Amino acid sequence: MSDTGIARLKTQTLKSFTTRSGITGRYFSLPALDAAGIGPVSRLPVSLRIVLEAVLRHCDGLKVDEEHVRALANWAPAAERSAEIPFVVARVVLQDFTGVPLLCDLAAMRDVAAGQGRDPKRIEPLVPVDLVVDHSVQVDHYGSPIALRQNMELEFERNRERYQFLKWGMQAFDTFGVVPPGIGIVHQINLEYLFRGLRHDGDLYYPDTLVGTDSHTTMINALGVVGWGVGGIEAEAAMLGQPVYFLTPDVIGVELRGRLPEGVTATDLVLTVTEMLRREKVVGKFVEFFGEGTANLTVTDRATIANMAPEYGATMGFFPVDEKTLVYMRGTGRDEESCELFEAWFRAQQMFGVPRAGEIDYTRTLVLDLASIVPSLAGPKRPQDRIALSDMRSRFAELFSAPTADNGFGKVAGELDTRYPSGRNGIELGNGDVLIAAITSCTNTSNPAVLIAAGLLAKKAVDAGLKVAPHIKTSLAPGSRVVTDYLEKAGLLAPLAELGFALAGYGCTTCIGNAGDLAPEFNDTIARHELVAAAVLSGNRNFEARIHPSIRANYLASPPLVVAFAIAGRANIDLSAEPLGSGRDGKPVYLRDLWPSSDEIAAIMPLAMDPDNYQRRYTDLTRDHDLWNAITAPVGQRYDWPVSTYIARPPFFDGFAMMPTPTTDIREARALLLLGDSVTTDHISPAGSFRETTPAGQWLTARGVARKDFNSYGSRRGHHDVMVRGTFANVRIRNLMLPADADGKRPEGGYTLLDGRQATVFDAASTYLARGTPTVIFAGEEYGTGSSRDWAAKGTALLGVKAVIAKSFERIHRSNLVGMGVLPLQFRNGDSWQSLGLDGSERFDIGGVAAGLQPLQDLELVVRREDGSETRVSLLCRIDTPIEVEYYRHGGILPYVLRDILR
Repeated sequence: MSDTGIARLKTQTLKSFTTRSGITGRYFSLPALDAAGIGPVSRLPVSLRIVLEAVLRHCDGLKVDEEHVRALANWAPAAERSAEIPFVVARVVLQDFTGVPLLCDLAAMRDVAAGQGRDPKRIEPLVPVDLVVDHSVQVDHYGSPIALRQNMELEFERNRERYQFLKWGMQAFDTFGVVPPGIGIVHQINLEYLFRGLRHDGDLYYPDTLVGTDSHTTMINALGVVGWGVGGIEAEAAMLGQPVYFLTPDVIGVELRGRLPEGVTATDLVLTVTEMLRREKVVGKFVEFFGEGTANLTVTDRATIANMAPEYGATMGFFPVDEKTLVYMRGTGRDEESCELFEAWFRAQQMFGVPRAGEIDYTRTLVLDLASIVPSLAGPKRPQDRIALSDMRSRFAELFSAPTADNGFGKVAGELDTRYPSGRNGIELGNGDVLIAAITSCTNTSNPAVLIAAGLLAKKAVDAGLKVAPHIKTSLAPGSRVVTDYLEKAGLLAPLAELGFALAGYGCTTCIGNAGDLAPEFNDTIARHELVAAAVLSGNRNFEARIHPSIRANYLASPPLVVAFAIAGRANIDLSAEPLGSGRDGKPVYLRDLWPSSDEIAAIMPLAMDPDNYQRRYTDLTRDHDLWNAITAPVGQRYDWPVSTYIARPPFFDGFAMMPTPTTDIREARALLLLGDSVTTDHISPAGSFRETTPAGQWLTARGVARKDFNSYGSRRGHHDVMVRGTFANVRIRNLMLPADADGKRPEGGYTLLDGRQATVFDAASTYLARGTPTVIFAGEEYGTGSSRDWAAKGTALLGVKAVIAKSFERIHRSNLVGMGVLPLQFRNGDSWQSLGLDGSERFDIGGVAAGLQPLQDLELVVRREDGSETRVSLLCRIDTPIEVEYYRHGGILPYVLRDILR
């Protein structure tokens, strides 16, 4: 379209709106697009209309043109999806584990710019960027009034170099802000504070949109904000002015009907939604909630559901804006002018209110009756595996002896009830025992109803004389300081602490693997007898080895159920029928005796929605924060990269040139890993603690770092030498290339075969790199599910892997592989590495790359076996869009963006 045509389109759609108070503003009108005959916009899903507004507003004839506007305005519910949407977001949010390496990349790009004779300040975020430090605090101390201070002091001691680097970034980049440690979790802070309503450029108003470097960025969808999680490399491109390109999505409408029954929580609802939508295969799709049941939910109930969109596989779990949105904004301290502008804009766009059945055209519509929801948990290994509370005892027994291929533990049924001395204070341990009970994660701590319910249940339990066994590691780690404020005002913080749920930190803690260690005696007993010990947490992820390496059964539950299972002391119990324990009068106490009513919860709720409290907490984030304020940091526009085992200049720009190296076919490659289904980014990406015997531990030890100072992989994400050594090093990963023992069991952990002998994945990859031999990875279904970890792709690339060949990919990880120059390829026609009979001894060619890739084209895999035979297989290249072709051609998204800026 010509510049004149684009100007005409924008003139046609640029309109004015006025608030009740008489404030006027301009906006790009979607109803005007409809009136001009450009497309039936009023029938579009609300989430797509918000994306359409951004496409229209940024239409410039370069990265966004009229065809993008017309194509999206004419979105057809059941059409084949091939067109890509260039989505320019309003802002970016980061958590510190992904934010630190991103800042390393920006600093390195400034070095490259200077080396090319350009002004380093050309490397600058073009949209506001907020980094929230929430992933670093660990539950080393618990159950004590001083646990919070002790854990924070340890956090600052371990992470001082990282925090100095972040402070440097705050002064070096104009649009880069940091929310310090000890304030809360990024998604809850985003909901309570970073979201301000509309954004504006002068008097031109537009809705808040974003991407974030964590898959649970979707929590903000509860406020009608379009946003989702991306890898750090995609977020970096968005910061530097690149659109977020994605395939036009299917949109699944979920009609919620009725109301939740008495005694049922939003956590029970989201676990049911996760189970249902996983079954309905919504991976990579937008999910949009509508109907009377949706309108009945509070924003914090909606946030619990939106937060877990990655667990049900959707790109988003979106809720339209309505009166409940305004109630939340006012209750959390947003000023009245912002609320009025927000309402007026959405009314002008005809997008205010939750749609009813029949008003929107969806790809597919599903129905869920809220009255059907029952108290539930999910586990023991995946968030979509819901278990009704009444089935916990029987289901644990079934899975105890079920094969590992069926998500079981492969144990002998007769061993289930055997108990063993732990060697500590006469404590015995057995299968199903709860060792960790954590009120954690913004998924639930952003929801006052379930936090108040936990506090009320704790108060009744204390009054009844119930206790939690001292060997259970209990913790309370809310997503913001507001939570403890209202719990304290309600008199509920003290009974929680009396049961052991003392405040341990403000951060993700247990949910992302920072539960801290168990007592050595417990670890030894669990390992010696191969016990299936349990954790119960109010989080969103329970993948193997994520919560703690010794804990094999991990259950997601509402905060009040976390307290209940801590009191009961075991996960294999039917709390709907069996007592939690005996009260001080010796009589059994049942869960039904303690469970708070909705009226009891509602009576305390006003304390949780006190706007003055939110304004006080968020006006000055560093007031009285002595630990943060004491940190000194370097200044200047370029970082000087002091010697550090936490921060290092990344190697991704080594040998940078303005012209990319031509792409080539992959020849004579070797298999590095043969993996099964559901390999997650928790299996791939370095996370949690590690030992001296690991490649990362050996590297640190060689540099004089003591074991007690190893910290975690997450805290060392700014140093590639640590991270590459931890890639594919998870203690629960199973490389099926390794031979099974006499009992049919294969070794677990980050190992592979090199020249017929067992070696660590890192050592084998290093040897192949030294030989100049490319490597490939084979996998099954849902490869890369889990959090949006950029290091899962960065580490794969640094190991020398040229392609990953799987039966299917998770959305973010597939995109990140392309962004790091790794080819994602998908088996076709029911093929798999198993059906091909691969064992890791073969050599592989992948042709068709050098000739010039096209999106979603077929490539040929040639398998050469040791006996000289060959097999040829067609693979689908999962480079999905034209812009991804360019990213791959440039060696990744970062070199592409850097070349674009420097030109």
